[in-house]
Amino acid sequence: MLSGLLPEVADDLDVSIPTAGLLISAFAIGMVVGAPVLAAATQRLPRRLTLVGLLAVFALGHVVGALAPGYGVLFVCRVVSALACAGFWAVGAAVAISLVPADARARAMAVMIGGLSIANVTGVPGGAVLGQSLGWRSAFWAVGALAVIGLVGVLLFVPATPAVSAEERTPLRQEARIYRDPQVWLAMGTIALFAAGTFCFFSYLAPLLTDVAGLDESWVPVVLVLYGIGAFLGTVLGGRLADEHMFGTLYSGLLTSVGVLVVAALAADVAGVVVVAAGLLGFASFLCAPGLNARIFNVAGTGAPTLAGASATSAFNTGNAVGPWVGGLVISAGLGYAWTAWLGALLVLGAFGGAWLQARGAGQSVVVAAGLPVTRSEAVAPHAD
Repeated sequence: MLSGLLPEVADDLDVSIPTAGLLISAFAIGMVVGAPVLAAATQRLPRRLTLVGLLAVFALGHVVGALAPGYGVLFVCRVVSALACAGFWAVGAAVAISLVPADARARAMAVMIGGLSIANVTGVPGGAVLGQSLGWRSAFWAVGALAVIGLVGVLLFVPATPAVSAEERTPLRQEARIYRDPQVWLAMGTIALFAAGTFCFFSYLAPLLTDVAGLDESWVPVVLVLYGIGAFLGTVLGGRLADEHMFGTLYSGLLTSVGVLVVAALAADVAGVVVVAAGLLGFASFLCAPGLNARIFNVAGTGAPTLAGASATSAFNTGNAVGPWVGGLVISAGLGYAWTAWLGALLVLGAFGGAWLQARGAGQSVVVAAGLPVTRSEAVAPHAD
């Protein structure tokens, strides 16, 4: 939400745009810490009750944020809200995975991530419109209200499950053994680099559009809608492809993202190019998202139902925290907003390298034909999806 509101927040709280951008990093840091902590702390609770409680805290955090008198209080509210959000995503991912067979994990995650994509289509630009017309605080009130609606949705549609007994529950010490597998760390590193590269650029898209490309601020919601539409289409296609062609889908999305970011950097002052690039980046980056999530569950196996989802959430948000931070550094250094695209491209290229190493470690061919692998063995190999 804040990606479209940074100029308004910065003006109102009397801070610089890079400092306001740290509010995005604050949320991401809370997600990094909250995913494993909340997943572990709520391990004994019924999953539906856990999801409801976390959404309630998330809603309350945004109400307090809407009333925040200054930057410090808002920063704390972002962290608290993120802790709740992290727990929700970690537990929600485990619920989604548990409802489907192993060969449908990417599609299950695509459905869940599809909610995030729809939020990008409606919520992010909607927040920008609210911020420009009624002030940025109105967007926080809107998110709080939507969280309550989501809470009702969980009560109505998530299957009720009893608390897991001690006999049925996998001990956390046993689950933590997944971190002995280099493939797990490689998968997490790939996710973190991918997210850092994407958010290094996306977090500062609004000022780039207005200050560099020369567009009126009324264009910001429109461009965010294009990004969201691309993200939704990418999620749908990525979920369908990744179950059958995991690495081919990752290669295609990551390399396309690198190309789009390079074009955006080279033509940052050409409004039409930046607008098109935003939509293409949404498509390419979210083409990867279902596969990146499912990959964690595939390499972690069935022995870590709690920490697998938490690891994916933490990895994504490690990147989400680093991306705005390093983007702010290049802006503060006087290099300009276009350099967020250059740096983003470099980070996503690192993610491509991580995917390539995963394929090698899984014993798979990394030869790509027409954007897809030449073999289908990755769909059945134990550590290759």
